[in-house]
Amino acid sequence: MTDPIADYLTRLRNAIKAQHRVVEIPSSNLKKEITKILFEKGYILNYKFIEGETPSGIIKIALKYDKDKVSAIRCLTRVSRPGLRKYTGYKEMPRVLNGLGIAILSTSKGIMTNKEAKPQQIGGEVLCYVY
Repeated sequence: MTDPIADYLTRLRNAIKAQHRVVEIPSSNLKKEITKILFEKGYILNYKFIEGETPSGIIKIALKYDKDKVSAIRCLTRVSRPGLRKYTGYKEMPRVLNGLGIAILSTSKGIMTNKEAKPQQIGGEVLCYVY
């Protein structure tokens, strides 16, 4: 597999389309940080890191739906890919859905959203858009 982050986002999109309650994803430190951000921003209901089943472990994510079975995540879009990296400075920080969504960035200070990175004047690689 050449792009584990794209695989992570695709597994989430597929689980949302199938209206699953829980999705299991192979773990890595980057995926754990993205999962924590999705939980903090209210896009997923809960998560659990399970070590030991596989060499890297598993992330169990409980997806969030409203009473009409509509997911809290409307769109997950991979921006920077292994063949075409997308970097941004703090002055050109992307606005997702006119400020309603978030962009997840990999910066020198760790994984954070565009709304956290701009006040700190930090740029980085744009991993994905979520809204």
